[in-house]
Amino acid sequence: MIRVLCLAAALVLAMAAPAAAHNVTAGADLRIAQTIACAEVTVVVKGTTRVPGPLRIGVIAYQPVSGLPIGLEVRSVEDGHTVTGTVQAAANPQYTQLQVERTGPHELKLSAGNETAVIPFRVLVARGSAGDFLIYGGLFVAAILLVGGLLSGAPARPGRAMAMAAGAAAGVTVAAMVVVFESQIPAPPPEGAAPTPTTSTAGGRPYVQARMETLPARPEAGEEFTLRVDLIDGSTGRSVDDLTAHHEALAHVVVTSEDGRYFRHVHPLRTAPGHLEVRLTADRPGRYLAHAEIEREDSGGQLVAADFTVGGTAKASQKADTVSRSGQTGEPATPAGPTGTPRLQPAVPVAGRPTTIELGTPAGVRTWLGMTGHLLIRSQDGRFFGHVHEMGAPRSRVRFTFSFPEPGRYLAWVQYATADRIVTAPFTVNVTASEAQ
Repeated sequence: MIRVLCLAAALVLAMAAPAAAHNVTAGADLRIAQTIACAEVTVVVKGTTRVPGPLRIGVIAYQPVSGLPIGLEVRSVEDGHTVTGTVQAAANPQYTQLQVERTGPHELKLSAGNETAVIPFRVLVARGSAGDFLIYGGLFVAAILLVGGLLSGAPARPGRAMAMAAGAAAGVTVAAMVVVFESQIPAPPPEGAAPTPTTSTAGGRPYVQARMETLPARPEAGEEFTLRVDLIDGSTGRSVDDLTAHHEALAHVVVTSEDGRYFRHVHPLRTAPGHLEVRLTADRPGRYLAHAEIEREDSGGQLVAADFTVGGTAKASQKADTVSRSGQTGEPATPAGPTGTPRLQPAVPVAGRPTTIELGTPAGVRTWLGMTGHLLIRSQDGRFFGHVHEMGAPRSRVRFTFSFPEPGRYLAWVQYATADRIVTAPFTVNVTASEAQ
């Protein structure tokens, strides 16, 4: 009987290895892309296992930067406790360690150049479940009874031996039953998690009412301007401050000129609740289109579009209309990879049918925004915008599958990150109608 109980206890311990379920929230790293001080970076807040305790923060640079110091300020929203530090943006970042005193809502303020972003986040720490207490409590009771029985000579006394064996069996049985059924019991929320909503959001939150504008209202070619996105809840009229990070950003903004020769994929800074800003410089006058992708908590994604006009005249050095493959116009073009030009299958896409788009890449490709590659597509008139990803691991090419909604001419850009820059490969696609149409 004792041997059987020991074997059962060993099996329970093997099955009760710590699960990774809490890593989805507590203990997981937070990664937020930001376009700040003319650089594309990703801020990484490492998950912490205890509070009070250390909070490690680093900044990954995806474009060449030369000693870009970024000021850090972490503030607890609940008690105002603030700690500060600095970190250098780099392709292989060094992490700065700050001390946090409590779980719950915090704000991370980033300062670089004369720009500032405020990123809301929560310090979360996983808490043990009642199931863990029952599992290890049952095993502890069984162990005490077995060891105590052996030391007290219980095997020589059949009655006492049976009683201790029954108690140990009960402890192991409780532990085993909890292991079997624990997966069906919801895990407790981690310490510092947001309160459970008092009203149901099963239907999702309403789409935001978004307004995009430029400051100044009519930018001049070659001069820096600010693109601002204001988000208002359509049901309450309040500023929307419940954006959730999707693909490692609170918002993805793509700005293109009407002819497609200017392209920027950026990640605006949250400067206040419901307010996002990013600084840009357009190289030529004309009409520009802006598409912003956002997602609210417990709701779906939303695409916001607007257009604006840039005045002035094109700069002499930019009149050649070169398109940089590093994500910025006006810079020397860099090779997009071994092939340089994407391959399409079929070569002439048909509306409503899947098309494979493949582009060779050099060695050293790394993930950016959680993906190996990005494909951004805009119809000629700007009414349609699409954004899909290469889901596989980095290798010698990126591959996408996309169905163009209707016939016509489309402007497209493939993006991926190498060791020191973001590469952008522009191309156009002419889509035909299917025979059925």
